[in-house]
Amino acid sequence: MDELQFDIQIAADGKLLVDCADFTIPRSRVTFLFGESGIGKSLISRAVYGLLDPAELTAVINGMTYADYLRCTEVREIREHGFFVFQEPSSHLNPLMTLHDQMREGSLARSSPGQEALRRLWEGRAGGDLKEILQVYPKPYRPSGGEKQRILLAMALEKIAMLPPGDARGPETLFVFDEPSGSLDNRFRDIFLSGLFGSYRRRPFTGLVITHDYSMISRIATEDAALREQIVFRELARHDGGIVMRDFDPARYTGWVRALEHATTTAGHTPDRAPVLTVDHTLTVFGRRLVIAPDREGVRRTHLSLHPGTLTYLKAPSGTGKTTLVKRVMGLINEGDIHASIKDLRIDGKTPRSFWQRKIWGRTMTMVFQHADEALNQQSTMRDSFLGLPTRRALTPDAIVALAGELFDESEIRELLPKKVRFLSGGQKQRLNLLRGLVLDTDILILDEPLNGLDFESCTRVVRILQHKMAAGMAILVISHNEEIFDALAGHRICYLHAH
Repeated sequence: MDELQFDIQIAADGKLLVDCADFTIPRSRVTFLFGESGIGKSLISRAVYGLLDPAELTAVINGMTYADYLRCTEVREIREHGFFVFQEPSSHLNPLMTLHDQMREGSLARSSPGQEALRRLWEGRAGGDLKEILQVYPKPYRPSGGEKQRILLAMALEKIAMLPPGDARGPETLFVFDEPSGSLDNRFRDIFLSGLFGSYRRRPFTGLVITHDYSMISRIATEDAALREQIVFRELARHDGGIVMRDFDPARYTGWVRALEHATTTAGHTPDRAPVLTVDHTLTVFGRRLVIAPDREGVRRTHLSLHPGTLTYLKAPSGTGKTTLVKRVMGLINEGDIHASIKDLRIDGKTPRSFWQRKIWGRTMTMVFQHADEALNQQSTMRDSFLGLPTRRALTPDAIVALAGELFDESEIRELLPKKVRFLSGGQKQRLNLLRGLVLDTDILILDEPLNGLDFESCTRVVRILQHKMAAGMAILVISHNEEIFDALAGHRICYLHAH
């Protein structure tokens, strides 16, 4: 297979951050790259594309200094004919230019003015909200994260459409999509993938999609099976102090999901015990009316009820208020009107914060936050992060090692336990974050994006632990973009949140 091949070392202040001897991207193929958050996927891809700041980072690529690497013909062609979609769109968008002007900026000025890709990502609507949003000067909260992401994806698809016609053996191309679905629900993710593969069918190019969304594998298998030979699945993993790139067998994921579905189906339905948490179907937080429904359209209403030994999946598009709702239920937001019961305790909009402190937090209910940095002390060591938790049993040094072993390999544990949290990778922080919540063994566990930043092996471990917790009687509420996985785990226990 004809490939772009790179031997890459990246350092900062003399400290080696990345050492990957064989980072390869097949030419004229679309590669999906998986791996734990913080392992180096984005950093390596930026280096390859020519986006590193030499004042902050020192890089050696294929034995060349970074300055020499940037002078290579293939790198210059990549920069001219490719595109890089950043994980955080705000790092690309200019707050001093309207989105309309940015869609026509630089090399995109040669693109057709029809903005076909943009209309596709707005589901074919050329007027209304799309016209309005194109006049916006980007701000931190406007457009929304999902809208910004779609703008960047549209720019990339427009750039692909500008490639000279013919086969793929023209100038070097590289289109990098770093977490392109991070702020998108599955509907918009699938619209993007349809546009990506539609563009590829018209004119093959070299593509790299960096993602934690393993459910893309299932979508590709059903919708783009004809392109299977042109699609490559790989992952980055740690090995002997460095990073290796290896093939990822898509059947590992699809087979695992089928097994989850089978286990949920064959478990059958057992009579529900009394709910340990019930939230009335309508509540108000920060002036927004949130409604819980049993259907995606929100035609009906339902209370949110969690029963022992079950997992309930709460769904809604990004920005609807899922995290706001669960933080209100946890008493972390003490604003607005709510009516709920936690076991035999009633709460409403007047319940004082002290109630949650005495009765709920870490005793009856625990929440694991979407972003590990919200819950972790960056100056603490990993070992000390477990100390002081209101666990039912004292955590001895041996017990901490055993607990860490549920989500960390033995070799990792020895290295990481004495290390400060701020030096852990994103995926390592998330595993620590999960363990701190799971060890409390409360009646109710709320998980906000629990698989955020995890590799496949860690995802399977987390799900296995959740299955064990349910078997022991725990009630679990999950918010997650990983719809396929939690659809399989929840079965019929799915609720939808709507904002009015």
